[in-house]
Amino acid sequence: MKDEKVPTKKELEKDLNEFLQKKYGGKFLGPFPGEMNREESREHYPAGYHSFPSPARKINFGLRPRELKEFLDQYVIKQEEAKEILATKICTHYHRIHLLQSGERFHQFQEIGNIKNNIIMLGPTGVGKTYLIKLIANKIGVPFVKGDATKFSETGYVGGDVEDLVRNLVREANGDIQWAQYGIIYIDEIDKIASHGTHYGLDISRTGVQRALLKPLEETEVSLRVPHDPLSQLQALENYRRTGKTESQTINTKHILFIVSGAFNGLEEIVQRRLYKQQIGFNTSSYPKETSRFSLLKQVKAEDFIEYGFESEFIGRLPIVTVLEDLNEEDLFQILKNKNCAIILNKKFDFRAYGIDIRFETAALREIAKRAYQEKTGARGLVSVIERSLIKFEQILPSIGIDKFVVTEQVIKDPQTELDKLLKDPYNKDLMERYESLLQEEKIAVRQSVIKRRVELQGIYHELLDNEAIDIIVDNVVTLGYTIDQIIERITKIHEAIKSYEREFFLRSGIEITLDQSATNYLTAEILRRQISPQSLCEQVFHNYEHGLRLIEEKTGQKRFILDKEAILDSEKFLNHLIQKSFRKES
Repeated sequence: MKDEKVPTKKELEKDLNEFLQKKYGGKFLGPFPGEMNREESREHYPAGYHSFPSPARKINFGLRPRELKEFLDQYVIKQEEAKEILATKICTHYHRIHLLQSGERFHQFQEIGNIKNNIIMLGPTGVGKTYLIKLIANKIGVPFVKGDATKFSETGYVGGDVEDLVRNLVREANGDIQWAQYGIIYIDEIDKIASHGTHYGLDISRTGVQRALLKPLEETEVSLRVPHDPLSQLQALENYRRTGKTESQTINTKHILFIVSGAFNGLEEIVQRRLYKQQIGFNTSSYPKETSRFSLLKQVKAEDFIEYGFESEFIGRLPIVTVLEDLNEEDLFQILKNKNCAIILNKKFDFRAYGIDIRFETAALREIAKRAYQEKTGARGLVSVIERSLIKFEQILPSIGIDKFVVTEQVIKDPQTELDKLLKDPYNKDLMERYESLLQEEKIAVRQSVIKRRVELQGIYHELLDNEAIDIIVDNVVTLGYTIDQIIERITKIHEAIKSYEREFFLRSGIEITLDQSATNYLTAEILRRQISPQSLCEQVFHNYEHGLRLIEEKTGQKRFILDKEAILDSEKFLNHLIQKSFRKES
């Protein structure tokens, strides 16, 4: 027995998972990363997942409502009232957490009967409900998961248990339970679990899902082991065999913010009946129809949700209500015009993957908005129209060597004809001039936006935002297709890596080098242009500096050197000048 190989935990998990999938055809949940060390955890996640620091360093507890609202304004068109409510109540939620954790005894009693700012969002499809919450979670720095209410059941026998959402939050936090307990859980199509009126299906099941959500919405301990997952149970047995102990890892939902949403079709009629009864009594034979759905839903009360088919206890745990407006044709156009429009940026990335820079004329954006509005699916219609119009271009242009492409109004109206013209004359002079004009327009617009946000960006940037630094931001936003905030984030990380190299150089050589802003700007631009790591470029640039600076140290005793851009562009000339200067001092 001693000579027999005992399978490792990972080998056992792999074999069991393969066996269960072959036998039952299902996808069973693997180990939860909270049960593994960090090295093991990485193997259970796809590329792109990273370990995160503790919440005290990661989460922006100090974000103010006005700051968050201004951030949302950069990305989301319209929905002013919804943005104000979400920004205010979500910021307050995290400020309250911070206050309760301040250690002051005065605040400890406030945890008793604490009411969370859970939110219910009303609005049709395609108006940006999910997008808003994702933006907020990203800005605050908390993990985010989205679930569909129609896929959950009370006991998990249909599509999963409601507590699976909490477990998924731990997965999104890369196994960091402490970080996950501050996350945001977003449940869409919540109106589909109403158990009254014109809704079809088993009311008992829908009521059961509502009741199953009650404890997580407030506060409960959720086990990270899945009771209905055979692999999870076998893991528990294997852990007991090794340690002789039964361990139960849990996550508390006290600080997890729940946001639910739905279209709530028909709810406005309930609100209208109630309002009419209040005005003229109980005669409901006729009531005004001209009131808009949006204005009616803004007057919704708990009693309306209850009549719609929700348990009073369930609605009581969602104290904040916000309503999102329908989008008209002009709104859709403004979405496309927004420099942070994810739809346009993603399409640019699609073509950039083939080395093609794509630009959209204003007339083309208006035509896209017009056609998308006719589809009555909100912002989702924009994606459909763009894909239908450009799919042939995306298929053929990468094979003919074109690196510039202008989307005109005619491209949207008659894609095939415009494609045929382009293939006959790929470098049409008129199109090239229009391309250059669009490129310059975008650069001017981005520069104005950066200058407008100069003070704010400088705080993130941690350095003086001079004209050279602004040029780097503008060029990379325009050429790479990222947002200003994304480029700032990348540049900040590059600067941190450069500072780290300075420290490494000192530890290795005992000589302190400091790059001034001109040198830092130059390296940053090169790193972004060449798409290489800061460490690699610094090693290339400064590979002969250690020897040269040591010679100078031996002659002069100098241990600190400030390097500018010229020192990087011609290191040999710079070092020779310093060496000659040191010899003159010695003589």
